[in-house]
Amino acid sequence: MADDLTPEQRAKPGSSGIPYDQRLAGWLVRPLVCTPIHPNHLTVLSLAFGFGAAAMFAWGDSSGWAALLYMLAVFTDHTDGELARQTGKTSRFGHYFDYVAGSLNYTALFLGLGIGLSHGWLGDWALLLGIAAALANPAVLLVRLAHEGRHGEAAVAHPYAAGFEIEDFIYLIGPITWAGGVAYFFLAFGLGAIGYLLSQIVSLARSEMRR
Repeated sequence: MADDLTPEQRAKPGSSGIPYDQRLAGWLVRPLVCTPIHPNHLTVLSLAFGFGAAAMFAWGDSSGWAALLYMLAVFTDHTDGELARQTGKTSRFGHYFDYVAGSLNYTALFLGLGIGLSHGWLGDWALLLGIAAALANPAVLLVRLAHEGRHGEAAVAHPYAAGFEIEDFIYLIGPITWAGGVAYFFLAFGLGAIGYLLSQIVSLARSEMRR
């Protein structure tokens, strides 16, 4: 997996410009540097966690454990880039593999939530929103790859403040689900995924107009 830091973060290793979860990931993977474990192995592990969580949400009887497993998937997604940076095993394949893995995890999550919650008060609307949000994720991937290819990695860097990136809101899936609000999380983040796709399209269009 390629180093998933922004150019600014690479220029200041260990600085406050690196999100908290990424700093923790960097610390945890240090014992793996001299082992046969490859960064891509961690990417696959992230996929396994994400798909497992999605399946559990779809079954609907273990949502608390599913939320915890998905949080692990999100966190593990940071470990591959950190291991790649520390071992020098960065690659273009790994970079794109990470992009695809993250998108697949979000896609699986929304499908799983949509299926599971369709048996509750949201009914068929849950399934429709789940499908729409799931499809939005590969679309976001394609738009971001096009944006990065034409304007560089800095153009697609996530907003960052006080040690957190905007994507870190996904960790709320745990506390909200454990508090019994998984349906509200699904509504907010499902609609947010669609809105994020629109924002990425607008961002790419603006970058194109500035060329």
